[in-house]
Amino acid sequence: KPGKRTQNAAGPTPKKQRRPKVDDEEIASDDEDYASDVGGDALTFSADEEEEETPQDKRLRLAKQYLSEIEKQEAERAEDRELSKTVEQRLQTEYLDSVGRLRRNIAANIKSCEVASTLKHKLHHTPLCALALSSDGKYLYTGAKSQYVLRWCTESGKVLEKCDVLPHREEPETGKKRRSHVIGICLSSDMKFMAIAEGGPHIQIWCPQTMKHVKTFKGHRDNVSGLVFRKGTHELYSAAKDRSVKIWSLDELAYVESLFGHQTAVTSIDALSRERAITAGGSDCSLRIWKITEESQLIYNGHKDGIECVKLINDEHFVSGGVDGAISLWSALKKKPICTTQLAHGVGDNAVGNWITALAVVVNTDLVATGSCDGCVRLWQANPNARKLQEINSLSIEGFINGLTFNSDGTKLYVAVGQEHRLGRWWRHKNARNNVVVVDIKFQNTASK
Repeated sequence: KPGKRTQNAAGPTPKKQRRPKVDDEEIASDDEDYASDVGGDALTFSADEEEEETPQDKRLRLAKQYLSEIEKQEAERAEDRELSKTVEQRLQTEYLDSVGRLRRNIAANIKSCEVASTLKHKLHHTPLCALALSSDGKYLYTGAKSQYVLRWCTESGKVLEKCDVLPHREEPETGKKRRSHVIGICLSSDMKFMAIAEGGPHIQIWCPQTMKHVKTFKGHRDNVSGLVFRKGTHELYSAAKDRSVKIWSLDELAYVESLFGHQTAVTSIDALSRERAITAGGSDCSLRIWKITEESQLIYNGHKDGIECVKLINDEHFVSGGVDGAISLWSALKKKPICTTQLAHGVGDNAVGNWITALAVVVNTDLVATGSCDGCVRLWQANPNARKLQEINSLSIEGFINGLTFNSDGTKLYVAVGQEHRLGRWWRHKNARNNVVVVDIKFQNTASK
């Protein structure tokens, strides 16, 4: 019909599609969305870079990573093994030290020994009689035939403090007053207490840090001749001319008990960490180990004349020096000496051996020092297994050697020197000086431990 649109045979004519309107702002692509998700610009790899690594290169790279990881793990394991070994060695050393079975051979490795310095003070113008060294080696305490005890700084060599022990003491038999005469000093391991033998029957207890008086122990009936603290405790052992050994508790500042057995005056005493003490009985020529908890004692005989001093090397061995000039090495398991060196410091003017006046040892080692009045301090190597006490070095120091003490590793030796013997005025060295001599001992680098 006219005016009517006819349809094409193929179908209706499609409508013309309109192109959507594009705004000026950009639409983010999928790649940009990924980059925003990972928090930064995404790394892009070109096809050339991907094709650069061949399968062989990849295997090599992975192998290197694997080896690097193995090396890292092995290094950590080696560090753990080394740490474990160090801890094990330290625990073993501490245990052996605590039971007195630690052994270190250092005497054979001494390279040289020489006088490094001397310590002298106007308050010690009289003969030096006693000295004690703090466990860390920083402070030295000295006493002389006067009422003063001085505290020295070992690094600077200067006096830091002084304490005035009772200026006069009363003799127990006659009642006469005499000037105090310090013949013995000992320190507790933690430096809380210092015990002083003032030349009479009383023991003075001081604080070594503040140099303040704490307590006076009264109990002995004659002059106190030796004092020692049990290592690591506040238990004090004292020996006196009244033939007794007494035990004191400084935690309670009280007397504990007395031990009897010596037939004459006790001249020396020593102790380590075990609940035992060893004493020298002077002219009864005996040494005794007191087993305090078992309430028993072991008796040793060997010197021909009085025994002046005794020192424990460890809990199994000890060394003694006598008026006869002999030095003996002992085992706690034998009643007689392992070996004896006669006339260790030569012969005096009266054709008898020079009196051994002082002994010192580096605990748990083989190094021993002895002193007399022959003008020499001698160093010895103690070898119980070989039954030998061999002299390895000597140092010229004129006068009476009234006291000797080593520091913990044996690199320093402190010598108390006087013109007279610490216990009397039988004879006198006029050329000697009343001072403390500091000796440096140098060891080879290959010292065995």
